[in-house]
Amino acid sequence: MAYGTCGFPSIRCEKAMIVFPAYCRVAIALVLLGAVPSLRAQDHSHASDPTSPSPLSVPLDEATLATLPRTAVAVTAYGETVTCTGIRLSVLLTRAGVLSAEHLRGPALASYVLVTARDGNRVIYSLAELEPTLGNNNVVLVNQCDGKPLPGDSGPMRLIAPAESRPARWLRQVKSITVVAAP
Repeated sequence: MAYGTCGFPSIRCEKAMIVFPAYCRVAIALVLLGAVPSLRAQDHSHASDPTSPSPLSVPLDEATLATLPRTAVAVTAYGETVTCTGIRLSVLLTRAGVLSAEHLRGPALASYVLVTARDGNRVIYSLAELEPTLGNNNVVLVNQCDGKPLPGDSGPMRLIAPAESRPARWLRQVKSITVVAAP
């Protein structure tokens, strides 16, 4: 440990010939670690647009959903097989401007979709597992099964994931879908 001309301990960088007193090293470390709030970014970046704030609410209104292509899936849960129709979650996220293969890299890979039900239950899917060229997990937001609207205890919308080995992340009475950029 060397001492600078002011008497404070310092480290000398031989290549750059810069001498940093000990108190400067602490200040530099705090800035680099983001401990100084005024120097930290206040918003997390959104998956497809770094200037968009997080979290982002995905619209679930009837007008938006009516414009999206519908898909049918046959699913079996708890010994019952039904054919349900709805909208792939990846299609809904693409329409909302959240999911795009050309943007899904870097920080966007740490973004996730939080789906909340009226009863407070929640499930999470990563954007990567929903993106068709990466995970391609066929998660569907359905509003009909066997040609009938979902009953009140399941609907008006239900999230199902037919490829998963058990329906642990299926969610009844979907209330909201939010995209969050992980901190």
